[in-house]
Amino acid sequence: MRKRKTSLIAIREVSDINLTPMMDLTFILLITFIITFPMIEQGISVKLPTGKGELKDSKDSRSITIDAGGNLFLDSQPVSKEELAQEIKLTIDNNPAATVYLSSDVSVNYGRVAEVVGLLKDAKVERMGLVTAGE
Repeated sequence: MRKRKTSLIAIREVSDINLTPMMDLTFILLITFIITFPMIEQGISVKLPTGKGELKDSKDSRSITIDAGGNLFLDSQPVSKEELAQEIKLTIDNNPAATVYLSSDVSVNYGRVAEVVGLLKDAKVERMGLVTAGE
């Protein structure tokens, strides 16, 4: 009888982390954010009037938008006139240096814009900017 030679192959554990799936996931998330961010940023569709001005960057700011139907939005959230007044007053009470940016559709009645500016005046807003489209 012949004896079969058996060879013992050493099996060792792989203790390295395979980074390929993690890199794939990272690239997929990156591409997803690149595609969806412009859609999120736009939010409310408003045709802005044209005008000259310079962009001021403020980290303590609130954004008010009046759409073509005259609806009010505070930081892209729909609000009533009363809710807007309360929120802006609360913001200014917490930070008097906060800036409020007002953007309105070009078709909105000037009286509606003046009404919102009056609310800002009543809330004692000292720093306000009117958002326009560049020329």
